[in-house]
Parts: sequence; C-alpha cells; structure tokens
Amino acid sequence: MPQSRTQLPMDRKAVESMQQTLDRGTPGVMASYGMIGSVILLGGAGYLVDRYFGTGPWGVFGGLLTGVAIGLYQLAQILRR
Repeated sequence: MPQSRTQLPMDRKAVESMQQTLDRGTPGVMASYGMIGSVILLGGAGYLVDRYFGTGPWGVFGGLLTGVAIGLYQLAQILRR
C-alpha cells in the first residue's frame, strides 16, 4: 500500500532565511571538522610511533600538538575568507 506524501505549506522567506543561516554556518562547521580530524589523525599517528619505537608519550604529544597547530591554521584560513 503506497503512502501518500503531503506537502507542508512553507513560507518562501522562511526557507530562504534558513538557507542563508546554514550558508553562514558552513565555515564554522568546516573548521571544527578540520580541527577534530587533524587532532585525531595525528594523535593516532603519534600513538603508533610510540608503540613502534617505544618512545613513551612523546609521539602522542607531538602528534596532538601538530594536529592542533594544523587545525588552527585551517581555522585561520577559513576566517580570512
């Protein structure tokens, strides 16, 4: 039995306003994903370096520090646009 789809009446101005809000928020979302991704990726790489070479916490520390630096650089690039 097919379901009928009913369209909800939506105000055009409300939809346009929502789209503008989402467009303004996109750089912030991209910056946060970049920060999180770089910290996780480089922190994980530092962990693997520590496991392989037995260097203690220094690989993780260096990876996390590098990840934060790259994330902040990406944030600065996005804010300059």
